[in-house]
Amino acid sequence: MRLEGSCHCGAVHFSLESAHPYPFNLCYCSICRKTAGGGGYAINLGGSFETLSVEGEANLRIYQAQIQRPGEDRPKQSPAKRHFCGLCGSHLWLWDPRWPDLIHPLASAIDTPLPVPPERTHLLLGSKAPWVQVRADPPDKRYPEFPEESIAAWHERLGLA
Repeated sequence: MRLEGSCHCGAVHFSLESAHPYPFNLCYCSICRKTAGGGGYAINLGGSFETLSVEGEANLRIYQAQIQRPGEDRPKQSPAKRHFCGLCGSHLWLWDPRWPDLIHPLASAIDTPLPVPPERTHLLLGSKAPWVQVRADPPDKRYPEFPEESIAAWHERLGLA
């Protein structure tokens, strides 16, 4: 599916191909919550990095989170690169060199109508803010950390790929 997205102010527009366009993956980690989550979470999609086309690239800014793991003395910079509009601050997508063929646009930045997922995955619930109430439907899955099931595998299991 061809996805088109943009920032709030319109300075950045992008498009990409996605074989996995269902917005099902709700991430409650502190990074997603603080950089993009209006409900205490962010929803990431999966797409093909090689198909990414960007207009307004000069307006992009990149943020690499500092991650402090238990038992480590200092935080380490995440290799994941979160792309934002430098004018309005909209979080647009994440790209990680560990998986260079993939790009993860935020569902909130997509202008193309997205399909409604038959179930959702609530992940990294161990990091959610205390004020966040998880609104899960009966078929939804919940995980304190990352689930083993990938975005592609979720689509395949439900016959959506």
